[in-house]
Amino acid sequence: MHQVIISLAANRFQKTNLSKARRCLEEILSDLQFTDECWTEPVGNATRRDAYLNQLAKGTTDMDEEALNTWLKLTEKRFGRTETKRRLGIVPIDLDLLLFDGEQRHQRDWQRNYVKNLIGQLETEW
Repeated sequence: MHQVIISLAANRFQKTNLSKARRCLEEILSDLQFTDECWTEPVGNATRRDAYLNQLAKGTTDMDEEALNTWLKLTEKRFGRTETKRRLGIVPIDLDLLLFDGEQRHQRDWQRNYVKNLIGQLETEW
């Protein structure tokens, strides 16, 4: 089994989409734990200025890293995420693998205040 931490974020139908994403993660992760939700303002030159609702999830899976990332991206597409919407700053859901078996991914995300604040809510002892 692989230990993972996944970030969830949405700036469109935020509460509903995070709730649906949590249910999706429950289908593939065991020993699942979620942090509180946290609102943040968009960073960078976002076209839209809709606030994001963020959350972290920790769990275990028998999927390898490539299969898990593929599943996350397919789930984003099921939520309506497209390249056009991304360019417009519309994010129905964003699911990023932050940690896989103790190795950090998405290094920029680890520097974000919401990740720094929420990570302490997760029991990091596997």
